[in-house]
Amino acid sequence: MRLLRSALVLLFPLFVAALRAAPAPSVDERVRDLLSRMTLEEKVGQLVQYSSREDMTGPASESSVTPQLEKGEVGSMLNVIGAAETRRWQKIAVEHSRLHIPLLFGLDVIHGYRTLFPIPLASASSWDMARIEQAEHVAAIEAAAAGIHWTFAPMVDIARDPRWGRIAESAGEDTFLGSAVARARVRGFQGDGSFGGTDRVLACAKHFAAYGAAQAGRDYFTTDVTERQLREVYLPPFRAAKEAGVATFMAAFNDLDGTPCSSNPFLLDRVLRGEWGFKGFVVSDWGSIEELRAHGNVADIRDAALKAFNAGLDMDMENGAFGPHVAEFVRAGKISQARLDQAVGAILAAKFRLGLFDDPYRFCDEARQEALLLNPQHLELARDLARRSCVLLKNKLDVLPLKASGLKVALVGPLADAPLDQVGTWHAKVDKKDTVTVRAALAQLYGADLHYARGCETQGDDRSGFAAARAAAAASDIVIAALGEDVFQSGESTSRTSLDFSGQQIALLEELHRAGKPIVLLVMAGRPLLLEKIEPLVDAILVPWHPGTMGGPAIADVLTGAHNPAGKLPVSWPRSVGQVPLFYAHKNSGRPEPLKPKDPYFSRYIDSPSTPQYPFGFGLSYTTFVYDRIRVSAPTLRDGGTLTVTAWVRNAGKRAGEEIVQFYVRDRVGSVTRPVRELKGFQKIELAAGEAREVSFQLAPADLAFWRADMSFGWEPGDFDVFIGPDATSTLTASFKLEEASAVAAN
Repeated sequence: MRLLRSALVLLFPLFVAALRAAPAPSVDERVRDLLSRMTLEEKVGQLVQYSSREDMTGPASESSVTPQLEKGEVGSMLNVIGAAETRRWQKIAVEHSRLHIPLLFGLDVIHGYRTLFPIPLASASSWDMARIEQAEHVAAIEAAAAGIHWTFAPMVDIARDPRWGRIAESAGEDTFLGSAVARARVRGFQGDGSFGGTDRVLACAKHFAAYGAAQAGRDYFTTDVTERQLREVYLPPFRAAKEAGVATFMAAFNDLDGTPCSSNPFLLDRVLRGEWGFKGFVVSDWGSIEELRAHGNVADIRDAALKAFNAGLDMDMENGAFGPHVAEFVRAGKISQARLDQAVGAILAAKFRLGLFDDPYRFCDEARQEALLLNPQHLELARDLARRSCVLLKNKLDVLPLKASGLKVALVGPLADAPLDQVGTWHAKVDKKDTVTVRAALAQLYGADLHYARGCETQGDDRSGFAAARAAAAASDIVIAALGEDVFQSGESTSRTSLDFSGQQIALLEELHRAGKPIVLLVMAGRPLLLEKIEPLVDAILVPWHPGTMGGPAIADVLTGAHNPAGKLPVSWPRSVGQVPLFYAHKNSGRPEPLKPKDPYFSRYIDSPSTPQYPFGFGLSYTTFVYDRIRVSAPTLRDGGTLTVTAWVRNAGKRAGEEIVQFYVRDRVGSVTRPVRELKGFQKIELAAGEAREVSFQLAPADLAFWRADMSFGWEPGDFDVFIGPDATSTLTASFKLEEASAVAAN
């Protein structure tokens, strides 16, 4: 016995060391262990998300959340604002429930939390993926400091109809650019997905899918999209988000081929999980399960819950569908235990990855919140992205840039000193006193020489401010007119049949034109507004969109030449509402633009050109760039090879400037009709005055793949044209031949 005791004493340190050396259980192991200890009701509770009612984004519903929290029957809450409030709700969930499972707090952090960056359509105009990623990292830092774990962003819907108000949240019309932006935004929110610190949040790719294809530009409306269109145009940005590691998806409000997206097994199960291998979870949009009844797809909310859950929807956002009914269907055998555990397991895994089981309050830090919100570095980054997002559409006789002093300036218009309107839709926790307006920024430069008059409102018939606007113009050397949309005219549920400047804004501009002074028009809006009729009234047009918290200083930087504009349009700018939807990557008809100008029988309008007023990718600079000497590295591209396409770009002006060089491809003949051209690459370069540089793009056969006539994904042999230039209408072209057909993994 004495020998045995001695042996145990000797072996005990080895036993302890072995325990210490044992690897920590993986997330999957921890999820399986927790699932094994949960009741059916506790599992179903993880599928339920309720709002705190602080910032509702859908029709109001009534519920008593606290008793359910105490029973462990709520998995997530949205719209809980601030570190103190998230801690309060988390304390109820963790300290009163049986298994102490923490809540997941979500919020629409679309273009910033407290420091507001330009709206997504604006930031896409920068074509600057590094700075877009940086902006979303700032948004994640601030949101996480306020106790938020999960943002309902990025919205990666392709948007080709500016009547649709949510174009403001998009990256515009193009699949290639939209996919690049999707990757950048996911990386900004989530980093590498390890979530080791407290500066990242879960991202959510929405709205899955084709929500931007709403007929007639009406929000929430039905779509008419073929599977080929879906896969070639609308799904790639979602696939890009998935490949970037996005943690969650949100199902769209609309239907797709007759089945609402919230109960669509083709989308949620076959494509997302089957083809793409997505392992995260899918949340409904606000009330979209209950709304299946209005779609005419189900008889009642019980049927809606069953269809949506079995189709692959995992979390119920404010529907009151899963909580009351999923357990009943599991007991009846209509929902399998495996499907339930898959959904609950994905939600629990997200909480484990965030470290919430180790410290449920790790994001609820009021001191960190105070230190990080509106951090000076964040404000400077917001200013930088805002000026890089400005697009210069016109600059007659180089009226811009303005002198930064010694100039009398009239600043007129309803957007000139409108802090909430300036930040735009989805402004999270913004405080309008933090916004630096155009008026405030220009007052810093011009002092008493700045003459401000509001002129009119964005809506209504009141012209009583015209007299003050006339007086300001008369007392000045130049007029800056800040016109556009207010915060309630773009974003969700703001579809428009007219794209004109609303209210008396056009009349105000006409009044200013009569003063005979040069006019610079600032288009501050969440979508393209019609310019064809008013463009002759102004000397310069600058589009800052809704530029965010630091929009005023950013606009001042561009107006005075402290920053040379380099933004490019992520959308085709229409001449009239009758042209929309309008996009550059259209198919040709059998009767495209004629070779004989007098031939009337071709695809056209009789009262307008069919082309946009400003093409996709367009944007001027205070210098001039010249493109020439395009060439391909070989006449033929083969399977397994690559082709290099190069061109020279020269700064022919007297200022240094940045240029976004764009690369387009056209497939001349396919088994199905192909777009007239498609963006396949872009580069931002900076050139000194007089400097020239050769720019190159790589092209592989996989870059030319598409969904062929038999719905296989691959490329076909044939002749191709390539274009390099400043926008989608570039005429600098070369050609090559692709040999050998092949199938590749579907995108």
